[in-house]
Amino acid sequence: MRNARHFAPRLQRWLDDLATAVKPAPQDAASDAARRQLDLFGSEAAAPATTPAATPHSANLLRTPETASPPVRPGAPPWTPPVTITPAAPPTATPVRPSAPPPPELPPKRQLLVGQFVLEYTLRRSTRRSIGFMIDDDGLRVTAPKRVSITEIDNAIRTKQHWILSKLHERRERRAARLEKPPIEWVDGAQLPYLGGDITLRLLVGGRNRSTYNPATRELSMVLIPGATELLLKERVKAWMQQEAKLLFEQRLDLYAGRLGVRYHSFALSSAGTRWGSCTVERKIRLNWKLIHFSLPLIDYVVAHELSHLLEMNHSAQFWNTVGLIYPEYEEARNLLRKRAQELPVLFG
Repeated sequence: MRNARHFAPRLQRWLDDLATAVKPAPQDAASDAARRQLDLFGSEAAAPATTPAATPHSANLLRTPETASPPVRPGAPPWTPPVTITPAAPPTATPVRPSAPPPPELPPKRQLLVGQFVLEYTLRRSTRRSIGFMIDDDGLRVTAPKRVSITEIDNAIRTKQHWILSKLHERRERRAARLEKPPIEWVDGAQLPYLGGDITLRLLVGGRNRSTYNPATRELSMVLIPGATELLLKERVKAWMQQEAKLLFEQRLDLYAGRLGVRYHSFALSSAGTRWGSCTVERKIRLNWKLIHFSLPLIDYVVAHELSHLLEMNHSAQFWNTVGLIYPEYEEARNLLRKRAQELPVLFG
């Protein structure tokens, strides 16, 4: 008992201290807000204790727009997750390169047995009224009206077979002779064919490109900038010859048109490989600039020939009579032109 009376006061003091330690804290505004927040996010409060609590910054990074919810004020309507519309990615623009136009298809060659030879020819339909024949480096080309049948065309070829075969043979010989000639070397002192003779090419170096021709010495001086290439030189010579051809041909056309009493609509230069001239029904005349290599009488023959087509769009006897009115020596000139064409060296490839 003695010990109990001695221990009782001490036990009472210990109980008083314990009651003070476990006394509930007053519910102020802060604690009340904390309680309500715990009620609102009760599901999060019930998460397993092993899951580490994310900081507010990390929570913002990890939440997606579909799951993140904003703070809810008391009395506000229930929060509905917003509908997120993700814009479709713009289609990748793939550059489309314009396709090059397909090369024009050449009409297939037809074959015809003529005597002991298989003759190939290209057929072209047109609005002309008769069958025409043309011989060039590609062979025989036949132009026929649309109404003419293939049988009629073949019969016309057989009728003209001797003329056609001889012209094809002549064309092959001319082509072979032309290819056998060595090309001109584009150096100082080179000889160039001009108006039936040769002129001497003189190469000079200067500050700018220019051309000068001296008819007395028959020298064509080309002043070129340092480092000029052979290609540039050839283009310069060609341009000079074409300019000279245009001036000369216009003079000869006007001269012979006055003699024949005709008028042409227009004139232009051509670079055809096998035709020296042409005349259309629209009265348009084209002359090959390479005629400048030949003598003036041969140029005049081609001029008279094309002007005569203004009266006769054919090669009938009446046509050649018309040519003879202004150029009586046309037969000699025609044969000489063929010969000189074979002797012409390879100039510009």
